[in-house]
Amino acid sequence: MRIAVDIMGGDHAPDAILKGCVMALDELPAGDCLVLIGRQRDIVDLLEERGVAKDDPRIEIVNAEQVIDMADSAAKAVRQKTDSSIVKMAQYGAEGHPRRCDVVLSAGNTGACVAAATLHMRRMPGVIRPGIAVTIPAFKHNVVLIDAGANPEPKAEHLWQYAVMADVLARRLLKLESPRIAVMNIGSEEAKGTGIIKQTRDLLKATPGLNYIGYIEGRDFFEAAADVVVTDGLVGNTLLKAAEGMAKSLFKAIAAEIVEFDPALMTKFEPIVKSIYAKNDYHEHGGAPLLGINGACFIAHGSSEPRTIKAAIRNCRNFHNAHVNEAIVARLAEVESVLTTAAAPAESGRV
Repeated sequence: MRIAVDIMGGDHAPDAILKGCVMALDELPAGDCLVLIGRQRDIVDLLEERGVAKDDPRIEIVNAEQVIDMADSAAKAVRQKTDSSIVKMAQYGAEGHPRRCDVVLSAGNTGACVAAATLHMRRMPGVIRPGIAVTIPAFKHNVVLIDAGANPEPKAEHLWQYAVMADVLARRLLKLESPRIAVMNIGSEEAKGTGIIKQTRDLLKATPGLNYIGYIEGRDFFEAAADVVVTDGLVGNTLLKAAEGMAKSLFKAIAAEIVEFDPALMTKFEPIVKSIYAKNDYHEHGGAPLLGINGACFIAHGSSEPRTIKAAIRNCRNFHNAHVNEAIVARLAEVESVLTTAAAPAESGRV
């Protein structure tokens, strides 16, 4: 398996990204290769610092002189910075490339990753818009959240398709036989929500083989009231980052209270607190797939540390080996009539 990594993307790039790649080398099966994309001189220097030869058979270096910054306009940067690590990464993930990679990974500008992947790797057959599916630890088990930032202003058909794709992901990777699908809303009552949310509800209800259970409120998310939660990219990304911030603050508050109550108790509670924190630490769940892309594109957190990248590379391999994309294409073909049936009344009413 060949995995392309954008070495220049992320708040702590290139050092943290490359260090994570070096950490991942020991887990790579024989014959697998990490394709490191970025400024060649920086990559070679950093590899030498870590005792890895540039001609190591487990790595391949691709030079990219430009960098797309977090503040850059995504679409504009992808068009203009054609020698950037993100653009070259997407090109290596595209069908027909002579050195094509099975999976591509970046912790860089999310919008640019989505734009570059859509432009160069293209969408899978039947896919309208790609969406980011993040697996988040909840109290009882993990929950898949889609979309986490790719599409802030979706249409109902986008959200419906996200549900179908995430359902396949949950079956393949989380090994769930019949994932419970819910739509994020301001209340669980049928009458609540925007027109798009209600249209999405109707599409999901009409989809055969989909275990749609209704709406879910934000307070029920971490109780794992559903296995897959569907929402737009704005709400999804906001929920994700709010949860990360709350987890950090909560654990700091718990530690401070224990120390204030009785410092001696910290010795007893520290292993427990660390264990719980590890289960809820996004660095341990590195990277999220951009579902719907013709290939496999993983997007990691901008503040990724070396261990985040190591975990993300592991997740890239698991995703590819689970044949998620092939299953998504087949499933979308099975249920495509849901959209055509829903559009029929509107078409017939036109003059």
